[in-house]
Amino acid sequence: MSHVYILGGSQTDFARNWAREGLEIYDMFREALAAGVADAAIEPAQIEVGHVGNFVGDLFARQGLINGFFAEVYPELNGIPTARHEAACASGSMALLAAMRDIEAGHYQTAAVVGLELMRNVDGKTGAEYLGAAAWAGHEATDCNYPWPFMFDRITREYDSRHGIEGDHLARIAEINFGNAKRNPLAQSRNWQFPAGCFSADDDLNPVIEGRVRKMDCGQITDGAACVILAGEAAAREHAERRGLQLADIPRIKGWGHRSAPLSLEHKLRLSAGHPLLFPHVNDMFRDALRRAGMAAVTDLDGLETHDCFSVTEYMAIDHSGLTAPGESWKAVVEGRIAADGDFPINPSGGLIGLGHPVGATGVRMALDCARQVTGRAGDCQLPHARNLATFNLGGSATTCASLIIGVDA
Repeated sequence: MSHVYILGGSQTDFARNWAREGLEIYDMFREALAAGVADAAIEPAQIEVGHVGNFVGDLFARQGLINGFFAEVYPELNGIPTARHEAACASGSMALLAAMRDIEAGHYQTAAVVGLELMRNVDGKTGAEYLGAAAWAGHEATDCNYPWPFMFDRITREYDSRHGIEGDHLARIAEINFGNAKRNPLAQSRNWQFPAGCFSADDDLNPVIEGRVRKMDCGQITDGAACVILAGEAAAREHAERRGLQLADIPRIKGWGHRSAPLSLEHKLRLSAGHPLLFPHVNDMFRDALRRAGMAAVTDLDGLETHDCFSVTEYMAIDHSGLTAPGESWKAVVEGRIAADGDFPINPSGGLIGLGHPVGATGVRMALDCARQVTGRAGDCQLPHARNLATFNLGGSATTCASLIIGVDA
């Protein structure tokens, strides 16, 4: 695999409500791209190709063809090839993979990837309906108020059927992620207050949303954007020389995995009936990424930025990645392994629960956080001795899954 490097990037403040500020999705795109270009210390004209990850801009913002914004921000980018990618919550990762393919094929040397979503400009019920577009319309989640809490309650119940699952372990995952977000100056929940008892089964402090999914289990409806600037080896080497760095100091994408499954959740669960893992293709994806990175096991990594649209999603990532045996994710939780000071920190950024989940931005934001961790630029979220981290980004009920392993060679 040709090496692909991350020169820099940016993330907007996920606590902002852009519509309340009188701003629109273009303003978010412009801010993220301009800040990403500045952080990467490149000139806009060096960008040869652009990719956008966005799920439902057509619904929330009534805006499609978002990839046309590149040339709106920088006239120098008029005429470059651009594209928009959609795979629900994995849209940002699809944009990253497409940009990687452009570079690996030798077509272009420098790519800009922007992921973004405007989601707080409508009421909660409308937002839930829009986000439900990633389920099979008319076939599933048809008799509920909130489609995705309903679907991930189904996943929780399936875990319970196969292995047993404790609500206290799910609540602890949420508590860890909200705690990590307190240290992140861009997290949506960084200034939130949490009364004693809210990470429990108290129906007043932590009300039920659907089934076993409670309020504190849920990722956040968030406005936000993230950008990364990718480069091939020749461009990265020139960049390093200009900045007085070694090529080995620049983070690169060492491995990747990408798998898909049927759209409907029940079809996926039927396919895995009798298997200890609910979603075997997720484990295959992790194994692909590790193999491409030349690693034997997930414990060769120093941590994980994972998709916790709900606490059970992170619970799933723990055993599906191979960190524990199937059905034993709880052990990593109670042993403190996934905490920021544990031996395998998960979501030092705060994740989707604490940091926020602007759907199309999430995969890009994860990659940026990993790149910052392995170069010691993660600020108060910094992990000690971080050299290799992975992302895990999924769309729908694990219909589309992607992972990147990002590290340095220095």
